[in-house]
Amino acid sequence: MNTTIATEIVLPGRVDPHDLLVTQRELPAPAPGRALVRVDASGVSFAEQQMRRGKYYDQPPFPFVPGYDLVGTVIAAADPALIGRRVAALTKIGGWSSHVDLDVADLIPVPDAVDAAEAETFVVNGVTAWQMLHRVARVEAGATILVLGANGGVGSTLVQLARAAGIHVIGTAAARHAEAVTALGATWIDYRGDVPHQVRALAPEGVDAVFDHVGGPGITDSFGLLAAGGTLVSYGTAATKNDEGDSRLPVLKLFARLLWWNSLPNRRSAHFYNLWAGKRRITRFRARLAEDLAQVFALAASGTITAQVAARIPLTEAARALELAESGTVAGKVVLVSDPTAR
Repeated sequence: MNTTIATEIVLPGRVDPHDLLVTQRELPAPAPGRALVRVDASGVSFAEQQMRRGKYYDQPPFPFVPGYDLVGTVIAAADPALIGRRVAALTKIGGWSSHVDLDVADLIPVPDAVDAAEAETFVVNGVTAWQMLHRVARVEAGATILVLGANGGVGSTLVQLARAAGIHVIGTAAARHAEAVTALGATWIDYRGDVPHQVRALAPEGVDAVFDHVGGPGITDSFGLLAAGGTLVSYGTAATKNDEGDSRLPVLKLFARLLWWNSLPNRRSAHFYNLWAGKRRITRFRARLAEDLAQVFALAASGTITAQVAARIPLTEAARALELAESGTVAGKVVLVSDPTAR
């Protein structure tokens, strides 16, 4: 049986980035219904940053290969028609590898017009942004929204998708990212300043939706900035990333707060977005994922939205990539790319 030697980045435990391991293992030829994908690009997201701390909500036991999403090329499959196709996949873990074996049903076509690293920035980030904007908050053209962290991977994609839909955007970021956020089409405000005051100066009646990945005490301000009929979409607890103790506690506290707000007769709503929430109905989950990512890729292929690639770093230098992503100095997403000599 033909085998492929895969290079993998292993997270051995709660370690610093420089303690990631570079290992190799054999992958057999794919079984029927499976495909062997050469990974051309995989992202470094907040999820991996939390996983190395042992704080991602439902991460597996150590050791494991991180890597939430990927873009690659099918190099082997029982169905020969798949070979050579460019595909994207959400993996949650396992993407930081030179090759992966995936279920064919999880593969989503990638347009030839979109570069692998650029396409990679739109996989988990694009699906997350699209679904929060159009499926959860259902924001309409002409509305005004607030995006926290508008310079980040999800934030920069969300800003662009909103602008493409005719939605006005206020985006928070550090002063060093002001120009980048403005270039995306948002009105920048300094997250280190009085955010509620700055937002009220721009939207006195409040905003129609707030997208908040920060959580923590500031979530109260986010909800308070909503106009009548507005929607808060919370999708993370970055404010508590360095807190000690049970990693589930901040999320459970956040859930309780959102439920409480939804019980009040205030004409505003609050939601927690979880990309994987619908996976129990796997057929519908896959169909929505493919449909929504196709929409995002089409906008990228047409040039309507632009990939925000902070850096392209070889897979075997994942430690450097993770350090850069965690530095807070970059706009966009750090992407791990394959070594062309190893293909």
